[in-house]
Amino acid sequence: MTSRPSLHKHRSSAVTDGVARAPHRAFLRATGFDDAAFTRSIIGIVSTQGENTPCSMSLGPQADRARLGVARGGGVPVSFSTISVSDGTSMNHAGMRMSLVSREVIADSVEVAVRAHAYDGLVAVAGCDKTLPGMMMAVARLNVPAVFLYGGATLPGRVRGQQATILTAIEAVGAVQTGSLSPEGLAEIERHCTPTVGSCPGQFTANTMAMVAETLGLSPLGTAMIPAVYSERLAIAERAGETVMHTLQRGWPLPRDLITRKSLENACAAVAATGGSTNAALHIPAIAHEAGIEFTLEDVASVFQRTPLIADLQPGGTYLARDLHEVGGVPAVLKSLLKSGHLHGDVPTLDGRTLQEALVEAPDADGTIVRSAEQALQPTGGVTVLRGNLSPEGALLKVAGLRALTFTGPARVFESEEDCMKAVSGRQYQEGDVLVIRNEGPRGGPGMREMLSVTAALYGQGMGEAVALLTDGRFSGATRGMCIGYAGPEAAVGGPIALVRNGDLIHIDATTGTLEMRVTDEELAARRQQWKPPQAQRLGGVLEKYALVVRPARLGAVTHSGAMAWPYEGEEA
Repeated sequence: MTSRPSLHKHRSSAVTDGVARAPHRAFLRATGFDDAAFTRSIIGIVSTQGENTPCSMSLGPQADRARLGVARGGGVPVSFSTISVSDGTSMNHAGMRMSLVSREVIADSVEVAVRAHAYDGLVAVAGCDKTLPGMMMAVARLNVPAVFLYGGATLPGRVRGQQATILTAIEAVGAVQTGSLSPEGLAEIERHCTPTVGSCPGQFTANTMAMVAETLGLSPLGTAMIPAVYSERLAIAERAGETVMHTLQRGWPLPRDLITRKSLENACAAVAATGGSTNAALHIPAIAHEAGIEFTLEDVASVFQRTPLIADLQPGGTYLARDLHEVGGVPAVLKSLLKSGHLHGDVPTLDGRTLQEALVEAPDADGTIVRSAEQALQPTGGVTVLRGNLSPEGALLKVAGLRALTFTGPARVFESEEDCMKAVSGRQYQEGDVLVIRNEGPRGGPGMREMLSVTAALYGQGMGEAVALLTDGRFSGATRGMCIGYAGPEAAVGGPIALVRNGDLIHIDATTGTLEMRVTDEELAARRQQWKPPQAQRLGGVLEKYALVVRPARLGAVTHSGAMAWPYEGEEA
């Protein structure tokens, strides 16, 4: 086991020690500190606890138990919170512009709090889509002893004897629009599909990023797939607090010891092997960026393309997070990948063991929910990167569960999500169309909205694979069908998607990784000469700042220049 000198009070002495810090100590005494507390490490406990989404409502008790673990390890826990944005209630309206932006706000706010108060370590607890990568980005940026904890997924409901989840409700909207489901049937699904607190239960963005955290080593192995309402999570949270204190004492491993090129490749393999959310291809490069590692969409793609799909999870498959937990959780997936040579086993974990050492005790693949590579559902991962004259910087397609991997059809162009949703709701499209939604990228949106309502409506109308959808925006982890997102460069900066016209023939081939519009180079050049950048609008507030600094999707849609040492470490007042 590697070790470094103890980091005990490495930072917090700047607040607690010396004559000049008497006012600081006075403030801390007002919070409940005593003389003994000033000699101990101070650990921040941050969560996105709130009542705006079921994803965050289980976090408070877990964060509180982490406090007990810190105290048992000899530290002083200090709780604080930050925001979350519910993708569930912000989708399909202007509020979705704030979803990806919230990832940056979360990372920035945690950095501000930890740096301002000179905390020695951190336990970060999150539960909704952007809160997970936001917290992991903050942990990597700060590089203090830290543990990340996921709050867990909801349990599924039952409607008329059938399992139901939030995806059931979303897709049922389309069924009502076609007349195949009554409004009363939709209301019944609405009332019963989400019976507990917790995040969406399939391998959507939250569970995907929880698996990423566990694979990177930022979370304890075997914890990600435990449902939010299981009391086991409280014990895990308490141990997380103790783990931070152990890390402080031995000085290792810090987040940037855990986040390496090898562990990032492992995280990509875990996503591909489970048919995880395409959003991971945006978030993993962003986490790498915070750790000082250039890891782009191309790097993600190379791992996706060499990793088999071995887990049968929704939305492309059958099973949920609870089911995966019951057969061994993330370690079962990782052990299967390690056996087949698709994983680096020589990376560290939180407790100091290598991943290979830690996985010895993990269950073998059960053969149904998790398979061996020899019995893979598909030979390559559940997410594929497409390139061509429509996406020179790449675009993403989740192939898990698709019946056909090629599609050719005429373009039907929409300048925004709302325009497309209106056409889909009114069934103003034809089977075989390629629906193109542009101006929804990181800068052009701004905010890179996800198109779940459109894709779910298509599925609900029975047209999920009868049409294709292409956008420079995002898709939800719950999206399924022939849906291609993150096309880059985006329309707002003159990417080829800005040049598509109604009727252009678009060819999609996931077997060769191709995305092309069958228009001559001469015609494209002529269109480019005619293209004019969209007129900039005055946005005000956070969207204005975001649009000015956000970088392309292939780089993770990050908003600053990347990792560096905190330049003011040890600076005297």
